[in-house]
Amino acid sequence: MKNIAIWGAASGLGAAMVDYYHQKGINVIAIARNPDKNTKIAEYQLTAISCDATNSNQVENAVSQLPRDVINISTMGSFRADIPVDYIGHRNLINALEKYSHSRFLLVTSLGCGDSWKYLSERAKQGFGSAVREKSLAEAWLKSSSLNFTILRPGGLLDGAMTNNGELSQEVEVHGVITRAEVARLTHKLLESSSVGEIYQCVDPTATD
Repeated sequence: MKNIAIWGAASGLGAAMVDYYHQKGINVIAIARNPDKNTKIAEYQLTAISCDATNSNQVENAVSQLPRDVINISTMGSFRADIPVDYIGHRNLINALEKYSHSRFLLVTSLGCGDSWKYLSERAKQGFGSAVREKSLAEAWLKSSSLNFTILRPGGLLDGAMTNNGELSQEVEVHGVITRAEVARLTHKLLESSSVGEIYQCVDPTATD
């Protein structure tokens, strides 16, 4: 694993991914609408690409700049944005990755997406259900693509360090929270395992919000 492209690298989970993979000595390419928001990108002297993922031309231009052996990870999301990136941005990205023959892609969504929607509380559905549904559409688009994909659905995201206590699971009901740094660690674990075509969820039973 030589090159990782982090989509959504300017803040939140994407920024945690930038920190994690840079510290692992992996070449990180940071992609975001405004990479300058994450000062670590310049501090680490990383390659940065400015891209509005809701614009298909900008996405194609960004993907065309990536090395052939890159692994793409997307943490993109836009809760209550005028034009949410969750679905259309990922649709544009998936299409561009196929066009330029990039195969390995890990998409981070959230608990409640896809077949785990039934486990969301009514309060959660009212609070952020719209974003979850957008992310579910992105998952569906990805599953029908030709990419070698993995999907990871974390619980509620917290600031904080890795704990090494995050747990991956499949096809069971789970609830809970997890630090962004711990999610980053688990993505690395998935990329180094035979996780192609699989959907996982993760929470940290030792973490509290």
